[in-house]
Amino acid sequence: MQFKGTFIALSFASLLVMGGCASVPMGDPQLDATLKTFNTPHDKASVYVYRNESIGGAVKMDVSLDGKPIGKTAAKTYLYEEVAPGHHQLLSEAENNSTLDFDAVAGKTYYVWQEVKMGIMYARNKLQLVDDQTGQAGVKESKLTVPATTAH
Repeated sequence: MQFKGTFIALSFASLLVMGGCASVPMGDPQLDATLKTFNTPHDKASVYVYRNESIGGAVKMDVSLDGKPIGKTAAKTYLYEEVAPGHHQLLSEAENNSTLDFDAVAGKTYYVWQEVKMGIMYARNKLQLVDDQTGQAGVKESKLTVPATTAH
């Protein structure tokens, strides 16, 4: 009987965490608007990591690229990076870690959806490469966060 009460309490706490909102430092609105034109430099590749869902809103998730932190996501936010052509790896940390390996081509844009799912103690995540149409729609629903290099 006590197990049932503990389970209910933990379930309720998880729902509160999943439904709340975390805040991350937001990027410059002008830069946000510029990035949503989706122009990629000819000599580099653009990478958008977006989280356009409200689920898990109380959980910030650290994202790194090639072992270097690039920022944190929260509900309805995205991160942007330009990378040199070649092999790269994204890592997103939540209740679980999700990695995505990709080979970047100069002049190409990559859209990575950080899907958020309910976890045992807090949110879980999964990084997924999506097509341009899906990615651009997801980024447009989201706001730019401050990159890790400029966050305080």
